[in-house]
Amino acid sequence: MKKPSVRMGVDIGGTFTDVVLEVGEKQFSTKVLTTYTAPEDAIIDGLTQVCDKAGIHPSAIKQIIHGTTLATNALIERHGAKTALITTQGFRDVIEMRTESRFEQYDLNLTLPEPLLPRQARYTLKERISAKGEVLIPLNRPDIEALVDEIREAGFESIAVGLIHSYLNDTHEKLVRDVLAEKMPNTMVSLSCEVSPQMREYERFNTVVANAFIKPLMKSYLGRLEGRLQEQGVRCPIFLMHSGGGIISIESAAEFPVRLVESGPAGGAVFAANIASRYGLDKVLSFDMGGTTAKICLIKNQTPKTSRVFEVARTYRFKKGSGMPISIPVIDMVEIGAGGGSLAHVDAMHQIRVGPESAGSEPGPACYGRGGDKPAVTDADLVLGKLDPDNFAGGSISLSMASSAAALEKVLGEPLDMDAQTAAFGLAEVVDENMANAARVHAVENGEDLANYTMIAFGGAAPLHAGRLCEKLGVERLLVPPGAGVGSAIGFLRAPFSFEANRSVYMKLSDFQPDVIKLLLSDLQNEARSFVRSCDAESDILSEFKVYMRYTGQGWEIPIILTEEQAMNPNAETFQHLFEQDYVTLFGRAVEGMDVEITVWAVNATTPPMKVAVTRAAAEGSEAKSHSRRRMFDSALGETVDASVVLRKDMLPGQTTEGPSAITEDETTIILPVSRRAIMQPDGCVDVVAKA
Repeated sequence: MKKPSVRMGVDIGGTFTDVVLEVGEKQFSTKVLTTYTAPEDAIIDGLTQVCDKAGIHPSAIKQIIHGTTLATNALIERHGAKTALITTQGFRDVIEMRTESRFEQYDLNLTLPEPLLPRQARYTLKERISAKGEVLIPLNRPDIEALVDEIREAGFESIAVGLIHSYLNDTHEKLVRDVLAEKMPNTMVSLSCEVSPQMREYERFNTVVANAFIKPLMKSYLGRLEGRLQEQGVRCPIFLMHSGGGIISIESAAEFPVRLVESGPAGGAVFAANIASRYGLDKVLSFDMGGTTAKICLIKNQTPKTSRVFEVARTYRFKKGSGMPISIPVIDMVEIGAGGGSLAHVDAMHQIRVGPESAGSEPGPACYGRGGDKPAVTDADLVLGKLDPDNFAGGSISLSMASSAAALEKVLGEPLDMDAQTAAFGLAEVVDENMANAARVHAVENGEDLANYTMIAFGGAAPLHAGRLCEKLGVERLLVPPGAGVGSAIGFLRAPFSFEANRSVYMKLSDFQPDVIKLLLSDLQNEARSFVRSCDAESDILSEFKVYMRYTGQGWEIPIILTEEQAMNPNAETFQHLFEQDYVTLFGRAVEGMDVEITVWAVNATTPPMKVAVTRAAAEGSEAKSHSRRRMFDSALGETVDASVVLRKDMLPGQTTEGPSAITEDETTIILPVSRRAIMQPDGCVDVVAKA
């Protein structure tokens, strides 16, 4: 008899580390508090727990897929290596000048975020490549050697190299790397022509600097993790989830750690897309709320929307333009500081504000009893009756109602003359409205009406808030999948091996060059396929072709998907038609008589998605048995109601429960407001709909 496959998914979040073990079709999961000083400790702890639950030895694990917020946190907190940037003479201050746009137009005291590297850590070389890739000013090796000697004396640990237009001609950047390898062999080097070979020097320079900044940290962590796992007898391959929604090898992750910046949220989007496929849903709003942040993503036709630029560490009310741009393939989502650990305060206008500061796992919300004295979203949920203080995280953490109430009264109640419950209500409404508003803006930016969408909620805190969010957004249906509390970690196990190769080559449709295009796309396809093949030597590899196009004179592009036939037999009329079709969808009309230009070409190679069994809806049956009752605050009614408590594990397919109620499990709780009712589906999803 064939042994079942054993695979493990691990997601390090800001508060919890989630571990999921799959043994054949069975799943075993746990949540442990993230250990910031040594993140691998939490993984080993979780590994031990799930292996004990499954009754196997860790050596039986055949594959580990890992996602982490460590790279993101290092950039946000600016805890990275001592890094230098080598750039072209005259471009030293690009990462400080930014794009010169004002992300808050009417703030007279606007302060731009500081660049990742101070000016004294940025060095220049006399050289110049043109926008067509021609050498205008040759780079002399003696100049590089003299500069490297100066850098070596300063004791830098990591070097970023970003020269102007190197995405078209990388010879100068590679010459700099050769000299660095000779004179500073133990120093890590990142080249912009490899990390992000795209136009727009601000985004490209920032991306290569970010990669260099976190490279020593991530390389050290991944090395320690491998060592600790081997001590436990685990000698299987380890792969990393990347921000584009696929899996890469640990070697590629160590070389290009900037690709891991959104790896955890990407796993969540893959998880939601997998659920959408099981239910045949073409329009899904993915809602992932953990301990530190909430992530919202639109999924159409069972595929998350992707982008090639996103921002880390937005500093000004999460406004676009106030963060650090990273130019890599990424699943397009909006992320705000709204998690279970997000802290509340009263601002100068006597209004309740929530986030972006988070209590994390150390000390955690006030109710954890670990020294936290400020109210977090979890404290509000506890006081409002949404959480059971004796059964949080499967009973592994005991929550203190008194500590939550004291923190709410001190920080919010006293300044606003409120009792603990009213303060908790205010806090919960503010955080829910913040998330609803983020979802509305994200939908509008993508030309979508959320009334036609189904929400899929996961993450430890999302099921607590999803019902209220649906009320605010006018969303009629909500699905909470099994394993929702550790959804991103499950998503890692559903993701394909994939890699996107891209390159900037400017071309107008009026100067369309089919032979150049075919060669360029073939080269990108080979590059992407080779990355995937290094992870999976046997599976078929599919290719997706994409070009970024705009009208001449516009400042930004829209992505256009090509079939392989269209890519390998390029035709200007086809490209024009596809562009105008998508442009009209986004903006309502095309622009007559305007030339169109292409700026970026991309090919994503991926192994085929896992086969998904379609779930057939269960016929409605009896009412689920109530385990107990509790007093719970309903935000839409603005009052406390008597609610039933149902154990999720006891619900059979077809069984229903009416709001107000709480459906509990070890890793999360589903809160049904008075306006909702739920039915258990055959695959374990709780299907929540608005009452007729």
